[in-house]
Amino acid sequence: MLFLGYSRCSTCRKARKWLDSKRIAYEFREIKEQNPNVEELNRWIKSSGLPPRRFINTSGTLYRTLNLKDKIPSMTDAEVVELLASDGMLVKRPILVGDRTTLVGFNEAEWQDKLNG
Repeated sequence: MLFLGYSRCSTCRKARKWLDSKRIAYEFREIKEQNPNVEELNRWIKSSGLPPRRFINTSGTLYRTLNLKDKIPSMTDAEVVELLASDGMLVKRPILVGDRTTLVGFNEAEWQDKLNG
């Protein structure tokens, strides 16, 4: 599994601790240093079953600085994916990418259910 997160994010640290406690193996990727590209995002969006907008980090400083709340509603899905690929800090985290699913944001009950852990 691939775990994309930001090491300074408390939710990401909580998710990693949970994965470790369940002995679930994963490869960590720092999202700020290696932001996802368009191809990866499209693949993860498809496997998650979520719309591209659910991958946006609406809590981040960059989201507010760029005034994305007003811009995103008029953007196409492809434009949203391009935006997300431009900076890892715009992407909601953590993201856990498995063989059959992609989980966005840490919800312990959802992760437990999806990972059958």
